[in-house]
Amino acid sequence: MTTEIYRDAWGVPHLRADSAHALARLQGSVTARDRAWQLEVERHRARGTSASFLGAEALPWDRFVRRARLDDTARRCFDELERRDPETADWVRAYVDGVNEGLASCDAPEFTRVGLAPGRWEPWTPLAVWLATHILFAGFPAKLWREEAARHLGPEAVGLFATDGPGTSGSNGWLVDGARTVTGQAVIAGDPHRFIEDPGVYQQIRLACDEFDVVGLAVPGVPGIAHFGHTGTVAWAITNAMADYQDLYRERLRRTGAGVEALGPDGTWRRVARHTELVRVAGEETVEVEVLETERGPVIAGGPEGLDDGTPLALTLRHPPRVTADLGFQALLPLLRARRVADVDRAFDRWVEPVNVVQAADTEGGLLHRVAGRVPLRAEANGTRLVPAWEPGHEWTGWHEMPRAGLADGIAVMANQRGPAGGLGVEFAPPHRADRIRALLAERRQWSASDMPALHTDTYLASAAPVLDQVSALDGLTGPAAELRDRLLRWDRRMEADSQDAARFAALRSSLVRRLAAHPAFAALTTPPAYPEVFLPWLALLPRIGFALEHLLRAEELYGVDRAALVREAVEEVAGQPAARWGDTHRLAPWQALPDPGRQAPALAGDHDCVLCTSAVPGWTDLAARGPAARYVWDLARREDSLWIVPYGASGLPDHPHHHDQLPLWLKGELAPVVTDWAQLTKESDDE
Repeated sequence: MTTEIYRDAWGVPHLRADSAHALARLQGSVTARDRAWQLEVERHRARGTSASFLGAEALPWDRFVRRARLDDTARRCFDELERRDPETADWVRAYVDGVNEGLASCDAPEFTRVGLAPGRWEPWTPLAVWLATHILFAGFPAKLWREEAARHLGPEAVGLFATDGPGTSGSNGWLVDGARTVTGQAVIAGDPHRFIEDPGVYQQIRLACDEFDVVGLAVPGVPGIAHFGHTGTVAWAITNAMADYQDLYRERLRRTGAGVEALGPDGTWRRVARHTELVRVAGEETVEVEVLETERGPVIAGGPEGLDDGTPLALTLRHPPRVTADLGFQALLPLLRARRVADVDRAFDRWVEPVNVVQAADTEGGLLHRVAGRVPLRAEANGTRLVPAWEPGHEWTGWHEMPRAGLADGIAVMANQRGPAGGLGVEFAPPHRADRIRALLAERRQWSASDMPALHTDTYLASAAPVLDQVSALDGLTGPAAELRDRLLRWDRRMEADSQDAARFAALRSSLVRRLAAHPAFAALTTPPAYPEVFLPWLALLPRIGFALEHLLRAEELYGVDRAALVREAVEEVAGQPAARWGDTHRLAPWQALPDPGRQAPALAGDHDCVLCTSAVPGWTDLAARGPAARYVWDLARREDSLWIVPYGASGLPDHPHHHDQLPLWLKGELAPVVTDWAQLTKESDDE
């Protein structure tokens, strides 16, 4: 068996082996050497053991993972994978063997810093990592918010606070048919927006063997290339479809002498699976967690005694992998082996979670624009609120057929908007990014791969309109307030890092959000019930006001709130502040398991409704924790003309030359070339 490791100028690994099995082992080994600390953090997060070395701040996540039974779900899914698709199960095992080999020789300094030694990966660990990474992707905690908003403000509040306008979700993707390109072959481009992490959540990689040769963006800890790949003859990309496929059930639980029971929809009390687990916390006492599971699913909040504040509530989470023991890993090998769009299509028929919109194109003119994943058929109420487990009518009765869509004038755009997946979800991203991408693509008839970065970095903010309409309607302003009003109405609505007007607008928006959140009309929503801490970001009033500002300003009536008066107060407040630039406060704030307090936070352009989607939380902070976790351009005419970039670099080692070397390009909106000529790569090693 021969394996070879090459690197390009950015340290991106290009791996070659005799077989898919040997290549998976090599991918695992190289990933472990490049990203050892990251892999171990993800393994511990997937098992609910991260507080053992990260301390009490990680305890809420660990408690959720234990109660949600993520590791057990991954084990079940792997057992079922072995039964249904033993080839893929062996391929995953080979990857895990490689990870364990790589971890044995790693030298990441973070391990010494926290006194941790790399642990052993199990065959199901990649599935657990995938599940932990995406369990909150569908945003089921938003149902807790809708329940609270409807309870205090009435059912109309559900739509009023919908994140359709504006929200923080963001991933862009667009497909341009060959009829609209200079080469006559399709181009696929986009950028997945996620929480920015250091090291990054995507790994640029090339995987080549006797069966396939694929470049793409892998998820460290997971074999293959799931989301974004180019095989030379076909390429694919995804965005989050914003589908609703996770349910929350209210449960009636009671303790008995023999354990815990739950009331089912047939009026019968049935035994609940129960055990306890111990969660170690660095520097503190070990915490005991009671793990309960009803016929609906694991109990993730409350219990027989209710929530911590005494609220009589227990909630179970029901989601497809727990129900079916299938996480969709059967799609991964077929994707690598794909040669045409039809192959990609068949592979994504096996996809489960998260539910995505997929775009693909091949060199024979084949095109694909579809939704992939598994969404249960059930009552409409399941999608919007908590439903009672003891009442009939909330059961799952089957699975939705995944929708498909075509191109319009040779273009398809996906940006989390209410598109082909519209019938599968409740809340979607506002249409601003998708509309802007379509408008930009309509400006010319012919496009090339090298043209696409200009779209990635567009900073026009369409969602500024509702705020500026309110400002325009103000009269009687004088002095600095009148000057601010006039400046904002002349502003080009571009959120450039060096723009003072963009900074003024953002300050005005934040002031208005804070004033709305402080209004007595919303007082009942300032203190939610004592849900687990991991869900609180979905329940905080200030971000909810900021994300729904567009709807709140345009609603015909808003619970008696005098919006014009609040806008006037905000204008007068901001008019008295010193001038600043947007990039002075809008800076990158990535997540790190071990934060570096001395690191520089670079200035950013963009905003949550710009194509350059760098999401802050209006009214709370201008720092951006979310943004483009990668950018890509797949050229079907010549794969070597494709482009890509990640926020930091190929290596997770802090002192490595390729740790942060891509950051300057990422900040400027530039992309690096995808190198496919082996002769242009540097050979790192041969293993026989």
